[in-house]
Amino acid sequence: MPYMAEISRTNPTCFIFLVDQSTSMGDQIGGEIPQKKADVVADAINRLLTELAVKCAKEEGVRDYFHVSVIGYGATVGSAFSGALAGRDLVPLSEVADNPARVDERLKKVPDGAGGLVETSVSFPVWMDPVIGGGTPMNRALHYAETLVRGWITQHPGGFPPIVINLTDGESTDGVPTEAATAITSQATADGAVLLFNLHVSATGGSPVTFPSSDAGLPDAYAQTLFSMSSVLPSHMRSYAAAQGHQIGDTTRGFVYNADITSVVQFLDIGTRATELR
Repeated sequence: MPYMAEISRTNPTCFIFLVDQSTSMGDQIGGEIPQKKADVVADAINRLLTELAVKCAKEEGVRDYFHVSVIGYGATVGSAFSGALAGRDLVPLSEVADNPARVDERLKKVPDGAGGLVETSVSFPVWMDPVIGGGTPMNRALHYAETLVRGWITQHPGGFPPIVINLTDGESTDGVPTEAATAITSQATADGAVLLFNLHVSATGGSPVTFPSSDAGLPDAYAQTLFSMSSVLPSHMRSYAAAQGHQIGDTTRGFVYNADITSVVQFLDIGTRATELR
């Protein structure tokens, strides 16, 4: 079966996050507390990087089961890391863990032991900041990812395939991205084809379309294009998504349309569920 390769320090895999940084990412996302879409996406990725580091932490330190790239696309296309990692593409997770650009203090509500909640200050490492400006050069971003994927597979031909996650709020402004997406998903390791997942971040409100099995309920041709670009979820990701309450079938794709804050967080959680770590 595909997507069953063991992930280890000698046989790692990689995550490539493509982050829309266009002007419209400054609009507010749906939810109880209004936030800019760019802020929500940046917070979600920073939180995920922390969780990955904790997941891979052992007595001797963070193990490099994953290498991570965060690519922004808007006025420019390139690494979205800040601080010591600025300009870097695929970075071993141990280096990511050791090099946040800064550590903010955030307020978080936690149980008070008496059935209520109390606010407490927590440390929040930041690797990428929200950037807003320019168009949506999705084609260039996908081609950038394709180059990274090609190089990775050359070095790790038998590993768990790379996972590319594209977070966007609008249509590509540099041409239809279907061909560039196919250039990514047509590549493969011995364990399966490269996975490409797409998340459309909403400013309009309404119910998100989460992990659909067909494009029948999607509102327009643009949504259908993003759906067609998205890979079918591997079986272990489908099982996890089902456990989170999603309606899942054998043809369910890694795609969410009209996402709110909760959907963004869940999407990243499900989309980065790889196989067992050794």
